[in-house]
Amino acid sequence: MGHGMLQIGEVAERIGLSLRTIRHYEEVGLAVPSARSEGGFRLYTEDDVERLRVIMQMKPLGFSLEEMRELLQALADGGPADRLAHYRTAAADRVEALRAQLTTADAFAQRLRT
Repeated sequence: MGHGMLQIGEVAERIGLSLRTIRHYEEVGLAVPSARSEGGFRLYTEDDVERLRVIMQMKPLGFSLEEMRELLQALADGGPADRLAHYRTAAADRVEALRAQLTTADAFAQRLRT
C-alpha cells in the first residue's frame, strides 16, 4: 500500500460519507480513487479525499453532477478564473436561497409550537 493511501472504509469514517455514496461518486466519475491495492481495494490519496469533501459541500447546494464535475476540473487545473467566479456566485446565491427557506421553516415551526 502506497504511502498515505487510505482505504474506502478509512475515507468514509474520516469524512462521514457512506461507502455506498463514495462508490456512487466513483461510478459517475466524480471521485475516482487514484489507485487499487494488489487485492483490488480502492486506495485514496489526500487529494482524492479533498475532492470528496468538495462534493459533500456542493451536494446540499443542489449542484448537478455535470456542474460538480466541471468545478472539480476547474479547481484541479487552477482555473479558468471566470468559471471559478461563476461557481462562487452560484454558491452564494444558493446559500442565500437556503437561508430564506430556513427563515420560513423557523417561522412555521414557531407557529406550531405556540
